[in-house]
Amino acid sequence: MIHFRHIASQLGLVMATMIFASVSVQAEDGPIFKAQQVSASVWYVEGLSALGTPSNQNFISNAAFVVTPGGVVVIDALGSPALAVRLLAEIKKVTTQPVTHVLVTHYHADHIYGLQTLKAAGTKIVAHEAARVYLNSDTARLRLEASRQELAPWVNEDTRLVAADEWIDSDRSITVGGIVFEIKRVGPSHTPEDIAIYLPSEKVLFAGDLVFRSRIPYVGQADSRHWILALDQLLAFDTQVIVPGHGAISRQARNDMQLTRNYLEYLRSKMAQAARNMEPFEDAYKATDWSQFEHLPLFRIANRMNAYNTYLLLEHEAN
Repeated sequence: MIHFRHIASQLGLVMATMIFASVSVQAEDGPIFKAQQVSASVWYVEGLSALGTPSNQNFISNAAFVVTPGGVVVIDALGSPALAVRLLAEIKKVTTQPVTHVLVTHYHADHIYGLQTLKAAGTKIVAHEAARVYLNSDTARLRLEASRQELAPWVNEDTRLVAADEWIDSDRSITVGGIVFEIKRVGPSHTPEDIAIYLPSEKVLFAGDLVFRSRIPYVGQADSRHWILALDQLLAFDTQVIVPGHGAISRQARNDMQLTRNYLEYLRSKMAQAARNMEPFEDAYKATDWSQFEHLPLFRIANRMNAYNTYLLLEHEAN
């Protein structure tokens, strides 16, 4: 019997490989890219704790995959089409099963620019419908235009934004090859469309960017109040391993979720006090003791921006 899905997957991989081959810089010159096993069915690749650059090929986020008897489920698609090709190659080292689904935790650039490669391989994309607003926004268009300049040749004129094949609007579960994936809506938090995915059979939580391990979170325009509440929801899962959106996996799930939660609470408490007292941001920032977080990677790059955005958010909440 001819397995047409498998053939489509193989053709898609060939197409994606051809796209990758058109890039003049060789992937081998970039960062180390190797799938690491997390549990019986789960593997992941770990991005660098850095900003995206041509030299690191925008490999600054994690992606994971779950091998089931009914196919492979990928979580997030990495920061360029070429990285997604490398992800498919790592999957082929582990299993001959086709990739059937990709679950998108959120639509930030470093997690979605590889979607077109997975789409070409015949994969069904699932994401929360709140991402539609971003996909159709000037913010997404301008971000892609900037990335084409800043991350060439890895993100270029052929890189495009890809919509989901299935938009979900609430908690749900899907079953692939007998493995249950519990999809939990946890946005608006880091983004309006955040989802987390939990595998009860192996007690693995894919937390997206709600949990940053061993580095400063990127807060941006986040709803930090709801983010804290979402972390409380995730703490209720019987989790043994977290695969975060950035950083190494955590086998101390509660501690690492608490680290992100503590940072967000500290930001809010210090900036709320300044906003209530109508204290200028510069004065408030200089007067705040950041010593408990200064040792974390990207502190000097992200913390000031996080504090300023939180200050503005709390001014808005107060009005």
